[in-house]
Amino acid sequence: MIAANTPDEQFEGKVREFGGRIMSTAASVSLSHRDPTLLGQTVVVIGGSAGIGLATARHARAEGADVILTGRDPDRLRSAATDVGALSTAAFDANDPAQLKRFFQELPEQIDHVMITAGHPSYGRLLDMDADEARRAMSEHMLLPLEVARHAVGRVRPGGTLLHMGGTGGRRISPGYGIASAVTAALPVLTAGLALELAPIRVNLIAAGFVDTPLSAGLLGEGLDARREELRATLPIGRVVGPADVAALAVHIMTNTALTGATYDIDGGQQFVG
Repeated sequence: MIAANTPDEQFEGKVREFGGRIMSTAASVSLSHRDPTLLGQTVVVIGGSAGIGLATARHARAEGADVILTGRDPDRLRSAATDVGALSTAAFDANDPAQLKRFFQELPEQIDHVMITAGHPSYGRLLDMDADEARRAMSEHMLLPLEVARHAVGRVRPGGTLLHMGGTGGRRISPGYGIASAVTAALPVLTAGLALELAPIRVNLIAAGFVDTPLSAGLLGEGLDARREELRATLPIGRVVGPADVAALAVHIMTNTALTGATYDIDGGQQFVG
């Protein structure tokens, strides 16, 4: 025979139950009413008029940041600025050292994060590239981050972030990847070196696989839909990586002050199966 609980035991049980409900409710309220993670901070996105850059600007704004966008196309840049409610914009070629220097000189005295998404991958056989093509490819992916780092000193607050974009595809050596493979190998080393030299400013690299952006559409043309279907069928995540996925990672890196000198892959497992 099981003894019934005493009145005291019944009372204690009710207290525990009621207290558990309070804690559960408090946790839910806390999670749903958390402060934006970038509130009061300023994020600069170089190449922020479309794709990953624009998606990151949107996410940063949603987390309370002021955003400053740059891009080459003034019309597209104005549209992006209206989309996210940008603090300001600047239309220029980021690979022009004089224009890049002028842009940083005209920025507010203190900014918090700079993300570089300008440029696009250069594919093809190495020996088929002429000298100008090779210089342009190296400038967009190696020299631009270095120049931005020079200008970041004294502008980006201690603990703020420089965030570069790279890729994972070039890790597979192939005649078709050309100089992209060299850049893919070099960027993590450049990132780590800059993280040491710029400390306490943090420097990190996002290495993306295929991301469903206007740039990808332009590169693949009529093959875009077939590539999407192939990735949906083969990627472990069962879907295609989008700009918002990369933007979420970018904002996490901006807000987690323990992260520096590292490379973060985001490709849905593409490099393991494709």
